[in-house]
Amino acid sequence: MKQTLLAYAFLSLILIAVMSVLSYGTGGGYVYVLWHGVQIQTNLWVVLLLAMVLGLCLQIGWLVFRRDLSRRKRKLAQVLDFNHLHAYEQMGVIWMLDGKEEQQGFIQQVFDRSALLKQVVRSELLSRQHQFAEALNLLEESPAAVFELAEIQRIEISLAQNDARQAFTHLEFLQGHELSPWLNRLNVTYLQRLNELWGRFAVQFPWKYLYSTQSDQLEISACQAWLTQLLGQFEQADVEDLQRLQQRYIECAEQIELLPFEIRVLWLKVLTRLPEMATQHQQLALQLLQQQFDQDVFYLWFQQQLLKQRPDYDVVEQQINQFELQYPGIPVFTFAKWHIYMATQRSSLADQLLSMYPDNILMSYLRIKSTFHENEELIQQLNMVFEKDANFIQFKI
Repeated sequence: MKQTLLAYAFLSLILIAVMSVLSYGTGGGYVYVLWHGVQIQTNLWVVLLLAMVLGLCLQIGWLVFRRDLSRRKRKLAQVLDFNHLHAYEQMGVIWMLDGKEEQQGFIQQVFDRSALLKQVVRSELLSRQHQFAEALNLLEESPAAVFELAEIQRIEISLAQNDARQAFTHLEFLQGHELSPWLNRLNVTYLQRLNELWGRFAVQFPWKYLYSTQSDQLEISACQAWLTQLLGQFEQADVEDLQRLQQRYIECAEQIELLPFEIRVLWLKVLTRLPEMATQHQQLALQLLQQQFDQDVFYLWFQQQLLKQRPDYDVVEQQINQFELQYPGIPVFTFAKWHIYMATQRSSLADQLLSMYPDNILMSYLRIKSTFHENEELIQQLNMVFEKDANFIQFKI
């Protein structure tokens, strides 16, 4: 269709040029048509214009008709051989069946005809076979027009090779790079792809991700996986890593408030390991508990209160009473109040609590512990027994 329009436009320019030369000094000519009593008087310019428009309409109509007829025949045709399909249909079948591994030769054959994508596609196929050196060499030969695609492929290879430095460098550069004009139509898809690569980098190198200056907010699943990896590798962090982590939380505090409950619980567990962030830890814990009750969140908050150098038991008790009004019938509140009563020498009130919730594991622990009369060796053995329960919590208070 586009070629037809260009051909008619080129032909029109030639006719205009020729008619302009022939009409110079003699006028546009005169045409008289008499047919069935209908008279038409005009000049040659109008006749030629009408002829061109009529020819274009007939040409377009024929192309549309032929394409529709071909499509109808295609629907009724019985496919007996994969090779009889058009190239784009073969690619569609491979994509739907996720058969890129089995048909790498065919894919390479199709894209070898493309001067634009040949090197990038071949590099991607080689990287699937773990031939990373050859894949990187091919990317060096790729056209400048597909710079973004080549950079994405370099990032993929760096992640596959566990090369944090190269992956980080290319990700930072590509995130701040202005998108090529021909890719503007795919801007949303392109940004999603970059965000997915940042997510993979964050999960693979959780502490290195903290040094990023260009990355957007991670997707929910990637953020959850990143925080989980961060907690699992916390012992590997150095002083600068911990400072970066604190800075990241402070800078993103407003966005963190909008994250799902489960992600904020992970952030709370991270803050638990940062004594300098005690204020932010308390704020986040109370915010979560105001939204909904979670025993792990409550215990993290309660533990932090009792591990302070000078716990304010009155304030803690008042807060627990407020929680009890909001969430009645929760055994862990009674468990917490027992510790407060014991710490403030109100043993009689603490003993009254021991008769509550006879089937709850937390209260059963307290009932046994109270019979040991501060024998630390027996209490440690008791803790070991109870903490083997997957639904129990570690005693750090």
